[in-house]
Amino acid sequence: MRWFDSVNDTHLIPAAPSVIAEVRRWLSYLAHERRCSPKTVEAYGRDVRQFLTFLTAHLGGPPSLPDLAALAPRDVRAFLAERRSAGLDQRSLGRVLAGVRSFGRFLERNGLGKVGALQAVSTPKAKPRLPRPLPVADAKAVADADTRAGEARETWVLVRDAAVLALCYGCGLRISEALSLKRREAPAPGAALRITGKGGKTRMVPVLPKVAAAIEDYLKLCPHPLDPEGPLFVGVKGGPLSPRIIQLAMASLRGALGLPETATPHALRHSFATHLLAKGGDLRAIQDLLGHASLSTTQVYTAVDSSALMAAYRAAHPRAQR
Repeated sequence: MRWFDSVNDTHLIPAAPSVIAEVRRWLSYLAHERRCSPKTVEAYGRDVRQFLTFLTAHLGGPPSLPDLAALAPRDVRAFLAERRSAGLDQRSLGRVLAGVRSFGRFLERNGLGKVGALQAVSTPKAKPRLPRPLPVADAKAVADADTRAGEARETWVLVRDAAVLALCYGCGLRISEALSLKRREAPAPGAALRITGKGGKTRMVPVLPKVAAAIEDYLKLCPHPLDPEGPLFVGVKGGPLSPRIIQLAMASLRGALGLPETATPHALRHSFATHLLAKGGDLRAIQDLLGHASLSTTQVYTAVDSSALMAAYRAAHPRAQR
C-alpha cells in the first residue's frame, strides 16, 4: 500500500494539525518547486510519516511543532534504532534520515523552529554499491533483435524492444527517458537527442548510427500509426509502451544469454558509462551524457573500471599468482 497518493493523504499522519499542514505544504513544495519525481515525494512522505508515528508513541501523544523543535539527538537515534530493528540496512536508514531532515529544513526556512537534533545525528555509513555493468559482448547482444529470434513473438515487437535497449546502452538513457520520446523526436543518423532527465535537467546525447538504425527498423515494422506528438514506442495495442514490458524482455534475454539478475535495463546505462571510461572517455563528458548533477556521482564508474583492471591483472600477470 502506498503511503501517499497525493498531498491530501496527509490527514492520516498521527500529528498535531499544525504539523500535518506543514507536511502538506512541504510535499507540495517538493513536487512543484523542487520538481522532485513522484517516487521521491512518495518516499520522503513515507519517511516523515514513520518518524511522526514513532514520535507519537515515543512522546506519548501526537507531536506538535514545539515538540519537534525540542527533540534531542537521543530521540532521533531511538527512531533510527527502531527502523533498524524493522530490518532497514545502513543505506536505507541514511535515506530515511535524509527525508526527515528535508522536512526539518523546510520548517526552519519558514520560521517554524529549528529541529537541531536531526543535524546533530550522524548519517549512517553505508558501503557504496558499485554499478554492475554487462560485458561488452553481452551488452551488444542484448540490443540486437536477432538474440530473441526464436521467441514466439511478432517480429516488430522484438525489434521494438531491441531499439529501446539500444537507446539504454548506446545513449545511456534510463528506461523512462527512452519511453518518454515522442515520434517526432526519432533521431536521424548523426543527430542528437534532447533528453529531459531527473529534476527537469536537460542534456544533449549523440545517437550512434547503429542506434538510429535500430529505431528506423522498428518504425518500418510498427503496424500502428504513430502521431508525431504521441509516443515513439507503443505496445501491441498501440498505446504507450509500459516499462514493465522492457523489463520482461530483459528477463528473457538474461535466460537466453545466461546473465545474472543484476543484468537489468538500467545496467545498460551503467555499461554505457563504464565502457566509455574503459576506452578513455573523459569523466566530465560522461557526466554530461548521463545527466548527473554532481561529478561525484559519475566517479563511481572509475571504481568499477579499476576493479575490472585488477581482476584482469590477477588473472593474467605471472606475479599475481604467487
